[in-house]
Amino acid sequence: MFSQNGKLKMKRVLWIIPGLALLAPAGAPELGAQERDFLLKKPQVTFSIRGGYSVPRAGGSEGTESLWDFTRKHLTVETGDFAGPYVGAEVGILASERLDVVFGLGYSASSASSEFREYVGDDDLPITQTTEFNTMPATVGLKAYLMPRGRSIGSFAWVPRNFNAFAGVAGGLVWYRFEQYGEFVDAETLDIFIDNFRSVEKAPTLHLFTGLDVGINRSLMLTGEARYGIARAPFQRFFDGTSDFVGFPKLDLTGLKLSGGVSFRL
Repeated sequence: MFSQNGKLKMKRVLWIIPGLALLAPAGAPELGAQERDFLLKKPQVTFSIRGGYSVPRAGGSEGTESLWDFTRKHLTVETGDFAGPYVGAEVGILASERLDVVFGLGYSASSASSEFREYVGDDDLPITQTTEFNTMPATVGLKAYLMPRGRSIGSFAWVPRNFNAFAGVAGGLVWYRFEQYGEFVDAETLDIFIDNFRSVEKAPTLHLFTGLDVGINRSLMLTGEARYGIARAPFQRFFDGTSDFVGFPKLDLTGLKLSGGVSFRL
């Protein structure tokens, strides 16, 4: 379940893409007049930068307790506490009238403070710790537009479309860092100790995405996107073969990213 704070953040972010969609019809008459603002040739490259919110699924594994399950069970955190800011950049290279080859890079991060649910210290104070989680996917894929992106006038002018929807698929690698530091309880002796548990690894990932571009002028667009990434990654093994996290299945890195920003036609 999401915490109340997580719900409030999600409500704000969920307005990004619907808001951009509303801008399209509202701005269409004004943007229609910009058909005189043409380009001398069809753009070959599109560069996009977006910011938004990342919401990890933080799922379990059937029949086996995952690290996410273990953390929620023993510490005062919920799934929504692992949501956080997201930034992404993308370069699209024209492949056809409605298709781009896209190269993307993203980064998301979250930090959640917590305390043990069942134990307190000898001084009756909470046993506190912090969990940090961030991901960095690097992908290449195909991006398809619903309609042609513009029209040619004669041999030397190209007029861009004012707004257009798109969808796509991409694959690549995602790097992650999962770290817990602070005070912990030994399950056998109930002793309280201070430690830092950390895993940094990578895994293959598959991304499905959809969104909307809204033209501002001949070179600039507003863009909104919803992206769902799928991945499961192993835990880091040190040089001696040990790991800070033992007995858990692969870490679920699947999650939704909602973002909005600007794109430039080049």
